[in-house]
Amino acid sequence: MPLVPSGDLVTEAAAARRAVAAFNVITLEHVEAVIEGAERAAAPVILQVSENAVAFHGGRLLPLARAAAASAEGAGVPVGLHLDHVTREGLLRSAAEAGFSSVMYDASRLPHAENLAATRAAARWAHSQGLWVEAELGQVGGKDGMPALDAHAPGARTDPQDARAFVAECAVDALAVAIGSVHAMTARTAALDHALLARLAEAVDVPLVLHGSSGVPDAELAAAVAGGIGKVNVGTALNVALTGAVRAHLAGHPEQVDPRRYLAPAREAMADTVVRYLEVIRGADATEEATAAVTGG
Repeated sequence: MPLVPSGDLVTEAAAARRAVAAFNVITLEHVEAVIEGAERAAAPVILQVSENAVAFHGGRLLPLARAAAASAEGAGVPVGLHLDHVTREGLLRSAAEAGFSSVMYDASRLPHAENLAATRAAARWAHSQGLWVEAELGQVGGKDGMPALDAHAPGARTDPQDARAFVAECAVDALAVAIGSVHAMTARTAALDHALLARLAEAVDVPLVLHGSSGVPDAELAAAVAGGIGKVNVGTALNVALTGAVRAHLAGHPEQVDPRRYLAPAREAMADTVVRYLEVIRGADATEEATAAVTGG
């Protein structure tokens, strides 16, 4: 089916107190695995291409974007295409032409006033091109090898009042919030601040986004969806599955040099990971009972 605007997927999910999963893709195998997993789970999904993935492909956005779009057109479930963690003006301005319906503009590392001004300008331009815009307030941390902020450091958590003012001033369509998750975690040990999430959900009227979800345990993730998260970003978990499958295959078959032999099980491992996340995220476990399990309610 044709690509579906990712903003529509998020908005509809958030309105129903559900979430849509967004998976970061780096290779064609990532793309195929995400779509296969979504079809097996019969759930909509968003393919995300990050600025880092574009850099990996020599700064060229179109090859991966067009491969993702072509793959989505053959999918049996709704698929959106999202450009993630954009900091470069040139990349932002290439989003619509490359087939993206949404973009996450990331000025979160800037001082607050500069973040606000840059995001406001980016959102104004993006909206003029028909793009749905996500931004970040607070710092999730852990991206590009940077250490996560201390839990009590200034800016390490998103302040609800700041969030309300930021959304109103910048007119963004979704807000990524810092509530305890960290990018690039390979162990699922993150503990989320569900009380803060509740205050954020009350403070803003746009969908909330959880970055760094690979490090969040299932019960915590389900409770976050029940508590107001409308978009769940997953990246590292796919890479863990891919790398583990490749290592296991080559350990048992050290003589093999044909990449198809080890990329096939790697793709299947990623698809299994997608199914597992979708089963948690899409609703069966995102209940008040899950919330009570992690909050003591």
